[in-house]
Amino acid sequence: MAVISKKKIIYPISENLRQYLIKYGREVDIPIHYKELLRYSNSIALYDFKGSDTLWETVFYDESDRNEIHFKVKKIYALLKADGDMSVMQHLYVDRIDLCTYGNTQPFRVRIVNRINDNFDYFYIKNADASRVYGLELEHLLSPNRIGYLVYRDSLIEEHIAGIPGEQFMKQQINDPLLNPIRLSKEFVKFNERCFVRLLGDMHSSNFVIDVTPDFEETHYRIRSIDFDQQSYEGKKSIYLPQYFKQNNALIQLGIRHITPESMAQYQKEERALIATRLKSSPKEITDILNSMEKDTLSKEENTYTLKHELARHYKNPAFLRCTNMGEILRMSLNQVLHR
Repeated sequence: MAVISKKKIIYPISENLRQYLIKYGREVDIPIHYKELLRYSNSIALYDFKGSDTLWETVFYDESDRNEIHFKVKKIYALLKADGDMSVMQHLYVDRIDLCTYGNTQPFRVRIVNRINDNFDYFYIKNADASRVYGLELEHLLSPNRIGYLVYRDSLIEEHIAGIPGEQFMKQQINDPLLNPIRLSKEFVKFNERCFVRLLGDMHSSNFVIDVTPDFEETHYRIRSIDFDQQSYEGKKSIYLPQYFKQNNALIQLGIRHITPESMAQYQKEERALIATRLKSSPKEITDILNSMEKDTLSKEENTYTLKHELARHYKNPAFLRCTNMGEILRMSLNQVLHR
């Protein structure tokens, strides 16, 4: 079982990471920063349509601040979604701003609504944590998913990742007669492999969503991480393997029932081959992001020591023991894919 006993340290964005973000267009001057949103005057608990506490709070601003804050928040949405084209703001309004007080980065979630058709979207404004920024960028480069995010100073802007929360899916849909258990199990194996190779930890059911896409003949599934705080931080190998979290037991048992060990090994090889292809297709970005990580402190020394020894045993590769930081360990992990 994978267990995280202590809260992760938040690491500031270093100058080398900042230069990477500027180089690849992720650093953008935004009109309002995270700390300015903390000026709310009141808040109330937010409940879902079933009356359950969501653990988010809807915040309210004084009349003198509200219009200005809402206008600037809409400008951020235009930067995130339309490359700064402010014409998209014409029919948009801010319906709600929520705050999650229990998260590491205590994010604000903004609900934007189109007044013409009532269509809505979300995005997030957070305290920038270097671990999370590295996680977002590695997800963008090494997974089948594209990630929209922006950084400015100590603020992080993230687009909403749509999907059914993993915890909710396992409670409500895992026994659906229309579920395709083999396809879902295959996707969980591939997701497990992606997380392990790129060292993204803490992928229990509350930290990923399941994107369900009906096709003309079958249903397709994509498991997507929504939490990147535990990128290359923990020392235990099991933390980087979703298969070891008890919260994922419903998916794990589904796989045990419906796929053979031979099929699982095949799916793991397929995913590693896809990761290798992505590494080869973005060599400059991968080199730059790894160079930046190797210059940063992203974990405690004891975590680095434990992880490099566990991976050296796992891969039977003593070269891991020469690593001195998490960036070097990640580079070695990715090299296992390239030189399989």
